[in-house]
Amino acid sequence: MFYFLVSAIIFCMGMSIRTIFVGNKTEKKMSVEMLMWIANLYGTILIGFSLLYLLFELKQYSVILDNGMRIQGGFFKQLETAFYFSAMTMFSVGYGDVSPIGIGRIIAIVQAFIGYTLPAAFILRTVIDIDQQDNEE
Repeated sequence: MFYFLVSAIIFCMGMSIRTIFVGNKTEKKMSVEMLMWIANLYGTILIGFSLLYLLFELKQYSVILDNGMRIQGGFFKQLETAFYFSAMTMFSVGYGDVSPIGIGRIIAIVQAFIGYTLPAAFILRTVIDIDQQDNEE
């Protein structure tokens, strides 16, 4: 069950990222719909990585340390810490209070890479869409 959930989470995040590369011919400019799409994509990736960290922690594979110690507390404390760590990894370099260990380091590297390349992908997609629309007119 663990591996099925990990695979399903990775699949969902991959399909969300795929939407960057699938052209959208109906959008001409930045709009509320485009903003919601970006927020949805970031949210999907953030929650997906949070769930990956949480699944590993629930399986007793320690992947993140809270102030140098394993996460103490129940399910909701682990969920809160995993979500916090995921957000800090995605949007910044982190504060250092929660740190990855073991396979968590690889997962954090992948998440940080995605977090730092998404803005460039949005800009690239917007430029390509505008260029295609100009060529069609």
